[in-house]
Formats: sequence, structure tokens, C-alpha cells
Amino acid sequence: MQSPSPQPAALNLSQLIARHVRRHWQAYAASALMLAAIALMTVWIPRQVGTVVDGLASGRLAGRALLQELGWLLLAGCGIYVLRAGWRLALFGAAYKLGRDLRTQLYRVLTLQGPEFFQSQRTGDLMALATNDVDAVEMAAGEALLAAFDGSLTLLLVVAMMTVGIDWRLGLAALLPFPLMALAFARISERVHLAWKSSLDRFSALNQHVQEGLSSVRTLRALGLTGRNADQLSQLAQDAGDASYQAQRWEAAYEPAVGMTLSAATATALGLGGWLVAREELSIGQLTAFTMYLGQLIWPMFAAGWVLSLLERGRAAWRRLGPMLEAPLTLADEGRAAWPPQAALTLEAVDFAYPVAQATTEAPTAPRPALQGIQLELQPGQTLGLVGPTGAGKSTLLKLLLRQFEPDGGGIRVGTLPLPAIALQSLREGLAWVPQEPFLFSASIAENIALARPEASPAEIEAAAQMAAVHEDIQRLPQGYQTVVGERGVTLSGGQRQRVAIARALLSQAPLLLLDDALSAVDTGTETQILAHLRELRSRHPERSAIIVSHRLSAVMEADQIVVLKAGRIVERGTHAELLTLGGWYAAQWRYQQLEASLDAL
Repeated sequence: MQSPSPQPAALNLSQLIARHVRRHWQAYAASALMLAAIALMTVWIPRQVGTVVDGLASGRLAGRALLQELGWLLLAGCGIYVLRAGWRLALFGAAYKLGRDLRTQLYRVLTLQGPEFFQSQRTGDLMALATNDVDAVEMAAGEALLAAFDGSLTLLLVVAMMTVGIDWRLGLAALLPFPLMALAFARISERVHLAWKSSLDRFSALNQHVQEGLSSVRTLRALGLTGRNADQLSQLAQDAGDASYQAQRWEAAYEPAVGMTLSAATATALGLGGWLVAREELSIGQLTAFTMYLGQLIWPMFAAGWVLSLLERGRAAWRRLGPMLEAPLTLADEGRAAWPPQAALTLEAVDFAYPVAQATTEAPTAPRPALQGIQLELQPGQTLGLVGPTGAGKSTLLKLLLRQFEPDGGGIRVGTLPLPAIALQSLREGLAWVPQEPFLFSASIAENIALARPEASPAEIEAAAQMAAVHEDIQRLPQGYQTVVGERGVTLSGGQRQRVAIARALLSQAPLLLLDDALSAVDTGTETQILAHLRELRSRHPERSAIIVSHRLSAVMEADQIVVLKAGRIVERGTHAELLTLGGWYAAQWRYQQLEASLDAL
């Protein structure tokens, strides 16, 4: 998968919307034409009503002529109805595409980031970005543009009809209070922006708490912490509700500003208009049309407040979402080569240390090496066993092979290719990884096993399950292979989850199998059965290699090579028999585990 094109660093919300409008200009142009037609018919209606009123007052309109004039009004109303439905379909259809594009781009960026990125991010925040924040940007590109265009056009036409079409003195008098409304809008908009930023931040915190609580619900129950967790949720929900309420309060402040402005404009216009009618410089029909035009100013004024609210909400959301879309990838995908077949895996003097987050008030701390001078070679078809005490660097070595991190020194090669030269997609297809805590999706067991090969037949899925010694367990489940395991495989035991993950890895047919302490939750009998099936699989497919990380030495005793890591260094290497004769850590640990097994058998 290629990296998505990053957003330009200086891209702001206005530029984002402008680029989207250019991309979907046909939909926006069609919406603008329909809105323009609606605005023209809307401002024509009061003038037509004024003409009808004057005609009735003078006795010029009656019978068929009156019905004809009223028919034109009815036709204009029907046309406005049809055109309003049309622009909504066109405009919102284009705006929803922006939301789709942003969510797709955000997902692509997140899936290409390495573990270092997610160590500084919270799942709840990322989920909030894909929901509330994208919705806010989408509304700015849809409803805000609609209201801005429709409100501005209606305002211009209404003001033109009031000043040019009826009486310029009356029009100017009605517009006198509007500068004060503009000042009020500027003040309110600033408050709306800050309030919506706070609301989005509070929603992210609430989202994160809910996600963590649901993921760890069994742990919370076991520790008796459900009550405290519920209290924390209640407080976060209260904070989020208060922040949203404050934002809505400031948005509501637009309405009084509009109401007071229009009231002042109406009072001024009626006072001056009545005086002009008394002087016979204005007809009653013209004054009626003018007051209708004043009523039509309600929408442009409310539209101005609505636009400012949506834009400030969108700006607050884009300030959170934009940097995430622009974040540099912590894992570069610049390779173009495919995983070479029948190739040896070589590690040459590999050094690595996890990055350390520095506190601003403390002196810089040198990162502690996790791996130092690792020199290894694994030929096709061979099995490598990695053992050692906790924290020795075994899982870290696998993470480097998976390119979750890059070595600080030395290099890793597959055949003659450096690991970064292989495209990430091909690299991941070449590795079948079973982590210490395997992840199962909320789907059927068959779907979980066939994750890497959705096209696999039921017979192939069952064969993989049999090699992982989980076939009989699956058959005892209510729906067998069609049993839905729940989120993260919650309905299965730890050993069953591990074996389903092993079956998934075996079905993938990847050249290199990585088992990161993946047999820790199974008994020794099941472990022996799985290892025997792995030996059988390698005999049928000599090109497939395996690296087995285990605290239980019986899992690696038949490996072609066993490496003992301690404090990030290789301290012993050889076969099982060779390591026993050395009398080092491996031999001592073997004797201890054998004694422990003997005592358990009593």
C-alpha cells in the first residue's frame, strides 16, 4: 500500500473547502443556480403581492385577472419547493463526499503509522476525530456554504428591491441598525470557536474513557472498580455536556442580535413608511411589499449567524484533525521489492534502544539498549528458538523483523535485500506473526482463521485448526466454526485464542512464522501436539522457516538453532544438546523446568 499524499502543511479550513469545491464544482454550480432561482422567485413574491394589493385597492384586479395573478404566486411557490429539494440533493451529496474522503485518508494514515506514533495517541481521541471532528468539517463544506451563498444572494436581492424597487429612503433607514449587528456577530464568533474547541476536547476524553472501560470491563469487575469507573464516566459526561451547552449558548446569542436588529429596522421602516404614505409619496401596496421584504431579511441574518457558527465549529475541528492528517509517518514505506522466495534471514550487528520521552525539567536521559550486536542467520526451512529471561529483548527482535521499529545500528537482510527495500505490504505478507496476546475480531471462528486468506475453503480452515490443536475445541462450541467469538475473542479461553491465532498464521502460507510466546497458555500435551504438527508442516514445505520465542524451553528443544538472550545480548547459542553441555543459563533453566514438571505430575 502506498502512502497517501499528505495535506500541505499550510492548508487551512478555507483552502480545504475551496479545493473540495473545485473537485466537485458541477454539484456546487448546480446548487448555486437552483439557489439563485429560488432567491429571485422569493424576492419577486412580495412585489407581486404588493401589485395585487394595489390592484384590489384600486379595483383594477378582479375575476380572471385576479386568478391569473394568484396562479403566478402559486406556481412560484411550487417552483421554490422543487428547487429546494434539488439543491439539497446536489449540495449535501458533494459535502458527504468530503466526510468520506477525510475518514478514508485518516484511516490510511493511521494504518501506516508505527507503534511509536500510537504510544503518544489515545484510541478515544482518534475515534472522536473520525466522527465528531469530520462531521464538523463536513458541515462547514455543506450547510455553511449553502447558508452563505443563499443568505448573501437573498440579502443583496432583498436590499436591492427595497432601495431601488420601492424607496431608497426607506431602504437606507431600515439598514441603519445592521452595523451594530455585525459587531455583535464578531464578538460572538470568537466565543463560539473557543467553546466548540473545548467541547470537542471534552468529547474526546469521554470517548477515551468509554473505550477503555468497555475493553477492560472484566478487569474492572474483578477489582470491584465498576462503581468508581461509572462515577468517572458521569463526571466526564457532565464536563462534555457542560462544554457543549456553553457552545450552544454562544450560538444562541446570534438570535437575539438578529431579533433586536430586525425589530429596530422594522420600527424605523414603519415609522418612516407611514409618514411617506401620509404624504402620498408611497402607496399602501408598496409599504406592504416593503414590510414583507423586511420579513425576508430574517433568513439572511440568521444565515449569517449559522454560517459563522458552522465555520467556527469546523475551524476548531480542523485544528485537531489537520495535524493528524499531516503527521509524518513514523514508519517509511519506500521499498518496492517483493519478499524474495527461498531466502535466508540475516541480522548483522543489530543495535536498538527504545526512544525515551524526555521531561522538560530533567536532564536528557540516554536510552537503555534493548538489543546490542545481534548477529543471526536463519536459512529457509530452519527453526530458530529465542529464549532468555524476561526483558532480554526477544519480543523486541521480532518487532524489528516486523519493521515496527528500525534498528539504531547494523542491518537486517532477507536474501540480498535490506529489510527497508521490501514493500511493507509484501513484508507483512511474508511474515505470519502470532503475538503474546493475539487479537481476534468479533466474527466467527472460521472468519478469524481465514483472515489472511478469505478465499480459503472450509477444508483448509479445518486443516489449519487441526495443526493448531484447536479443531476439537471448536467442534464443541454451539455453532462450531460459525460460532461468533465476541470482541477480542472474549468467549474463548486464553489457550483457545492462542491456538486460533496459530491456525490463522499457518493458513496464511507466509514464508516465515513468528511465534512470540504463543504457547504460553496451553498445556504441555497440547504444546507437544502443536510442535509435532509444525515439524510435519515444515517437512511438507521446506521453504517455510520459523522463529519461536518461548519461556518454556520444551517449545524450542527441537529447533535447528537456539539463541539465549540476556540484557539484549546473545550469551549462548547452539542446539538443545550443545546448550545442555555448556552448563550455562539454558542448562540451569532446563533442569529447573524439568523438576517443576515432575513435581506437577505428582
